Amino acid sequence: MKNFFQKPFAWAIIAATILSASSVTVLLDTFVIQRVGDSGEVIVSIPTSSSSESSSQSESSSSSSSSAIVPTFTDNSYVDEHMSLTITTLRRHNTTVYVADIQVDDPLYLKTALAHDTYGRNITQKTSSMATNHGAFFAINGDYYGARSDGFVVRNGTLYRSTKNTSASAQALIMNTEGDLLVMDESQTSRQELIDAHPLHAWSFGPALITNGTIVVNASSEVNQSSSSNPRTAIGQIDVGHYVCIVSDGRLTNEAGLSLLELAEEFDALGCTQAYNFDGGGSSTMWFHGRIINQPVNSGSTISERSVSDCVYLGYA
Repeated sequence: MKNFFQKPFAWAIIAATILSASSVTVLLDTFVIQRVGDSGEVIVSIPTSSSSESSSQSESSSSSSSSAIVPTFTDNSYVDEHMSLTITTLRRHNTTVYVADIQVDDPLYLKTALAHDTYGRNITQKTSSMATNHGAFFAINGDYYGARSDGFVVRNGTLYRSTKNTSASAQALIMNTEGDLLVMDESQTSRQELIDAHPLHAWSFGPALITNGTIVVNASSEVNQSSSSNPRTAIGQIDVGHYVCIVSDGRLTNEAGLSLLELAEEFDALGCTQAYNFDGGGSSTMWFHGRIINQPVNSGSTISERSVSDCVYLGYA
């Protein structure tokens, strides 16, 4: 052993081994090791009336109550006395694009869920499973907050993380109690300013696609090191109570994916005054009434649903 340490390459081998072990530890901590966070702080009090009207919007409901929600489903639509949804499939830029037009009479019906109903790092679940567990009829993936240690996280009026992304280009999306979507400069927004915005939800991914009716991305805009065309998930607003969710395919033969500019142009054509990019790529998922609508690409060109940190859904529970 003594002779080994006297060899000129010995310390290089030891250093390489330590560096390799350190890299593995970092990767495991970033992508694998689960860390449960705290229970959060309620900053917006949400009344229970929206969920107590009826927790059963499914076709299997046998309630005889006159106040029970009576839904109508088709292959691509849903309607009841409080909300409606229509999904349109388009072909744009050699890509299949799924557009969900949502109208609600109360913004509380646009809800969010955490994987396994738990806030924390690397705690994941499929969008379809989260939706099903919450009695939803529609869902898309969210911002995958659990893959990062910073960025605002507010879900259903509870503040889980106020550590802001300090990158100069960081933008957060707020959905306030009035039902408005607002884009905030996250690096310049304090915890108190976030609370003062009365957020039902706050997401940190981005970038913003449209703010105040103006497209704010261009042909060179992209998310970190992503390629220019990808599967995408995004949300936009036409008016209070009127929202649009778009998911696009990509990374497949005959499915090129969308650039951020192309995505923004779709929202603009629909009349959205605000639009914001969520986590895309293999995370992009649109689920409706028990089935996946798009073609999520989890790994390589394999079509399968990825487990993520959170989702956005429509429902009563």
